[in-house]
Amino acid sequence: MLARQRELIARELLEGTGAGISVGLVAGELRQGIRIWFSDLGEKHGPVAELLPYGLKSHSVRLSFGSFSGGTLARIRGASAESVELARALFRSIPKRMAVVVTGQDLASWTVSDGVFEARAICRHDLHKPDSEEAIVATCREVMVPLMAAMAELIGYDPVADTGVEDTIGVEGGLSKIVVNRRERNLRNRLLCLRLHGHVCGVCFVDPRTVYGDAGGIIEVHHLEPLSQLSSPRPYSPETDLVPLCPSCHRAVHKRRPVPYSPDELAAMMGRKNG
Repeated sequence: MLARQRELIARELLEGTGAGISVGLVAGELRQGIRIWFSDLGEKHGPVAELLPYGLKSHSVRLSFGSFSGGTLARIRGASAESVELARALFRSIPKRMAVVVTGQDLASWTVSDGVFEARAICRHDLHKPDSEEAIVATCREVMVPLMAAMAELIGYDPVADTGVEDTIGVEGGLSKIVVNRRERNLRNRLLCLRLHGHVCGVCFVDPRTVYGDAGGIIEVHHLEPLSQLSSPRPYSPETDLVPLCPSCHRAVHKRRPVPYSPDELAAMMGRKNG
């Protein structure tokens, strides 16, 4: 039963969204499901994701808002254009086979303007039973995490977990501390970077998971333009401004200061040494 996996689901959502997560049961269902919401908002005052068995091999996921979400919706309507675009990009990063839809809106330009907002997806698992740990983890990582991470971005949560993003640069000129926390070291930027580029190092092309097994989730995310070199604030794109690096290559690019080596420069040095 999905109910037995509540702790697993909560951990996956916490790691993926950087916000406090609560998990409960869907009441009144013949096949018991799970409800997920942000702990500080509660079920009635913010977005809620439901995960239910669907047929013999699938999960149904639904994201909607509680009946007393007016304050949260006002915060979302005040989100910056950059946060809105990151939230939409997170939705678009969901694999197409999951058939995610935003009711009455286009996936590329949806907005959360009122409490009738709703997103749905069907997650099919051909190799595992829907109540298996493998299937639940896949649904969480591929669908529920990007959905709830997008909501966390719009609401404005600062990550509460270690992001794994480089932390060697101080507060940059012109940006407030909250912007540093939410943008340059944003867990959701890291999430989208890895969804776009994968977990393979951009220099040595090694996926640490293939080397270290279960201990291999150590890929790091690197800023191509050093934050300390910015003359004025600008938005960061996880697609073009961030790149995954293994810990060794990440440390190597930062051996040069104040401007790190670029991934191409480090790759050229490695090629000369090995050639």
